[in-house]
Amino acid sequence: MSQERRNRPAAAKPRAVRDLARDPLVLFCRALPAATEDVKWGNDLVFSVGDKMFAGFLIPDGTPFGFKVAPEVFASLVEQPGIEPAPYLARHHWVSVTDRGALPLRALAEFLAESHRLVAEKLPRRTRRALGLEAEDDE
Repeated sequence: MSQERRNRPAAAKPRAVRDLARDPLVLFCRALPAATEDVKWGNDLVFSVGDKMFAGFLIPDGTPFGFKVAPEVFASLVEQPGIEPAPYLARHHWVSVTDRGALPLRALAEFLAESHRLVAEKLPRRTRRALGLEAEDDE
């Protein structure tokens, strides 16, 4: 290995992901228990829990972004301007927020937390325990 290659700095995250680094909703997703993130399909910053997706943000600016909602909330939520059924995932009760002003930031964060909870609760008990999402003695 040449001296030049050894002294090269470690590869940085792609610029588009760095641009989302200060987004309050992205920061919120990063702070959720056992949340992981990955860039999928070349232009989506995806958050998962136990390898199951709970939110996705379009790179570079994070809009639109999508998340799972409870079935009883889906129909009323997609009636609001700036929120629509998520392409390919609407049948699983995912919404796409095309206008961040459609709801207050606090409400969007609450929906992201609920999406995380909905996805996590469907994970096998063993996985939830391994991720620290459920205590060993919970029945």
